[in-house]
Amino acid sequence: MRQKLGQLFIIGLKGKSLGADEKEFIVKNNIGGVILFERNLESAEQIHSLCTSIQQLQKELPEKAPLFVGVDMEGGRVHRLKAPFTQWPALKMLGKVDSTAVSFKFSHAMGSELASVGINLNFAPVLDTLTNANNKVIGDRSLGNDPEHVAKHASALVRGYIKANVIPCGKHFPGHGNTVADSHLELPVDDSTLEQLEGGPLIAFKKAFRARLDLVMTAHIKFPKIDPEWPVTLSKIFLKDILRGRYLGYRNMVITDDLDMKALRDHYSQEMIAVQALKAGNDILLYCNDPSSPGIALDAILEAIDGGDLSGNDITESYNRVQRLKKTYLGNAPETKAGDIARILGHPDHLRLSKAIETGDVPDDLRST
Repeated sequence: MRQKLGQLFIIGLKGKSLGADEKEFIVKNNIGGVILFERNLESAEQIHSLCTSIQQLQKELPEKAPLFVGVDMEGGRVHRLKAPFTQWPALKMLGKVDSTAVSFKFSHAMGSELASVGINLNFAPVLDTLTNANNKVIGDRSLGNDPEHVAKHASALVRGYIKANVIPCGKHFPGHGNTVADSHLELPVDDSTLEQLEGGPLIAFKKAFRARLDLVMTAHIKFPKIDPEWPVTLSKIFLKDILRGRYLGYRNMVITDDLDMKALRDHYSQEMIAVQALKAGNDILLYCNDPSSPGIALDAILEAIDGGDLSGNDITESYNRVQRLKKTYLGNAPETKAGDIARILGHPDHLRLSKAIETGDVPDDLRST
């Protein structure tokens, strides 16, 4: 059970290379993957070397399963990878261009650069509809304020990442566009009803699901008119009844946002967060910054299973989803070669596309499929 459970974790790393303690923890606990931040990223060669060393750990894992290697690359201000990677504009600019062909090319080009260094999971695209103009947390990270407009481009973005063999992760379900508070710092509260969500922000998620989105990230937001007890990440109502139930019928994987954000940690213990996140219906738990958190969570979850508070069958179902996703995307992924990196990163076609989106002057050949 501990080995199955480890596959449901994606964790952060401390530096630009794998530490001996990190290797030991990943192997001992059969951890499913890692997420990279600026503290882990330097040159393209260093990133490729780090990703290679991460994947080499699979030889020591029980199923020899490849690891998720994820990053936040949305474009604009959420842009972890610096030059020579192409510097992409914010999704707001892409929304203004309003060409699904351009949106597809945007994510396909970005995904190709990620894949060249060994990154196989992007925590993008943002599917939030910006319904509150005062929302600076999302702001220009959104494609726009019309849910149908966001939906149209969300589908194209998902397909572009998939074409590049990078797993896209739509976020932040059921929509972060109507809030003002930053969930990194506090728990946002949204007074929308389910009917309002269905007629607005959920439209983009529905369209992305039809485009074969395999992974969706939850929002640390409380909707008291829908679930007066739990924020979305910890809510069975949102994840089992609405997301997987008759409202949306989603059958693929669900990942939490970082479980150490103050939106949750200021209100619940680490142990309760971990157990409740799985009870609510998440498949993967994300821990980005505190290296002690995954170990605490693992122990708490195993104790909850032993005590009958958490179903081992649910863990097995999530584990099976993880293995299917890895087999689909990572099982036959081509091995990245250092010699290909310089050819792909900052490719003239990518730079031309980025500049065209930034200026809004997109020629007809870029708008064509």
